Amino acid sequence: MLHKTRGIVLRTVKYGETSVVVTILTELFGIQSYLVNGVRTEKRSRSPKANLLQPATILELIVYFRENKSLQRISEFHPGYLYKTLHSDVIKNMVALYMVELLQKTLKQPETNEMLYNFAEEALRTLDGAEGVAANLPLYFTLRLAALLGFRINGRFSPSTSFLNLAEGIFVSTPPHHPYYLEEETSRITDRLLRCPAVEAIGSIYLNKDIRRRLLSAYLEFIKLHIPDFTELKSVRVLQEILE
Repeated sequence: MLHKTRGIVLRTVKYGETSVVVTILTELFGIQSYLVNGVRTEKRSRSPKANLLQPATILELIVYFRENKSLQRISEFHPGYLYKTLHSDVIKNMVALYMVELLQKTLKQPETNEMLYNFAEEALRTLDGAEGVAANLPLYFTLRLAALLGFRINGRFSPSTSFLNLAEGIFVSTPPHHPYYLEEETSRITDRLLRCPAVEAIGSIYLNKDIRRRLLSAYLEFIKLHIPDFTELKSVRVLQEILE
């Protein structure tokens, strides 16, 4: 049966002489893998259609769906949104690659989560169109994604709850008896990021490079504490270097 859905390309790998297997976060079916034939040629590694299957591309899709099938098929795919600056801006492009890699590493089962999909697409669109959000977006995206996956951080930062216990996901009054927590300054910043009403608002939060590095490492550790088989992201090292 055919279904119309939106999707975000997370990963594409070659398959045979002319085909690819593409992993897509879809609005209707969650994360899915699709076999796409005839998008590569012997003389050129990419055709115009193959260019639409690059990571972070937003698509309009008509797909076949069979439950419990590991490899689905696409009937048609077209651009769902045309980026204006993301592909030409090195920093924005790297942030987008981090976002799609994080989605790929955290989404293990093909479960429908329209709220998560809408958040991811909105974040990519905002990254493309807004100025001043790229540097803080990996932090905000990681925290919000964790919440949408079911392990949100509870409570609020205050003078009496100034430490963030990452293992429990809650602000506490004293440092816990393990290394997975944030000190007062980084706990306060985390609370501020969590309270941002929309992606665009994160541009108003000034952070230096060192704090961003520490926070991103902590947030990824937070995810790892809740997803035991979560593995290191290849994009993180480059991202940490290019963000000021």
